[in-house]
Amino acid sequence: MRVTDVSVTIVEVPQTAPLAPYRSHIRSSSTTQSGIVRVETDAGLIGWGEHNVNFLPNLSGRRSEQEAREWLIGRDPQNIAAFHRDCPLETRLKSGIELALWDICGKAAGLPVAVLLGGVIRPRVEVAACMGIQTYERAGEFARWYVEMGFGTLKTKAGADMTEDLEMVRGIRDAVGDRLKLRIDPNRAYSPQQAAELCRQLEQYNLQYLEQPIPADPLSDATQLRRQTRVPIALNESVTDPASVMAILREEAAEFILPDTHIAGGILPCVKIGHVCEAAGVPCIMHCGHDLGPKTAAMLHVAAAGPAYSLANDTTYYGLEDDIITEPFQIQEGTIAVPNRPGLGIEVDLDKLRKYRLDC
Repeated sequence: MRVTDVSVTIVEVPQTAPLAPYRSHIRSSSTTQSGIVRVETDAGLIGWGEHNVNFLPNLSGRRSEQEAREWLIGRDPQNIAAFHRDCPLETRLKSGIELALWDICGKAAGLPVAVLLGGVIRPRVEVAACMGIQTYERAGEFARWYVEMGFGTLKTKAGADMTEDLEMVRGIRDAVGDRLKLRIDPNRAYSPQQAAELCRQLEQYNLQYLEQPIPADPLSDATQLRRQTRVPIALNESVTDPASVMAILREEAAEFILPDTHIAGGILPCVKIGHVCEAAGVPCIMHCGHDLGPKTAAMLHVAAAGPAYSLANDTTYYGLEDDIITEPFQIQEGTIAVPNRPGLGIEVDLDKLRKYRLDC
């Protein structure tokens, strides 16, 4: 089997409240932007993938498409190991293509991707609702809504102001107590000294973890922070590939690891990261980059087959106004069913793809 064509379509799908507007300390947004990858083969099989493009400067679907075509056409879509060894494309674009290759592999075998990865050990995957920075009042209001919707875990952005962060956390705990496991993500906003002070004040709020409060480098800063606090530390931006996870574990820099397909380069690297963490006894959580259906499906397959992915995985899917797949996922009691059809188990709605397409 050989690849005969590749297309990359940039789409923008509106978000709804309580997700939108989604504010971090870096920016605010009310849409999800993704590159939707379509890979065609001479066997008549079509694979779909997705990579996040939110906030990328100089965004160009046409340029990405041309680069992908030049490298991929004529190659074997089922040799994913060779793809990772040889493909020189930018990691985000590479990850979207890789998802499409897994989709083709599953369709060729007549099996869901999770089965190709070793088998489904959890037919429903727990997900954590992700929320932007909120005031004390709104944080409490939304926390009650998440509990009513059946979520058991909430992750919030943070990092614009330490006092604001603490008030937001207090608002959540005052509203729902410990009914939600709570994760806070400042996205590298703080210095090691500021993060240590933030942790000191957060210790009373029973966090599941504090995610990447400081810059990714040097890694020794995260190790030192862990020694200074009882708040568990998770790392995401520091997680780029299995080797980076080995370094994190060797330095005892985190208690939780958050890979993402668009950072690691696809499904296979996230599976390998999961294997490393499983051997070390460290939990993995799939990170979310404001994902539509294809990338959400990839997350579900990785988490369904990976023993290390035993906790709630990030999602903003609940806040999408629409999706570009024919059968959008349903979140029930904080879980999503793993697709059981061949490949990723999704099909793209071509009308929706045209509706939300950006001309770039």
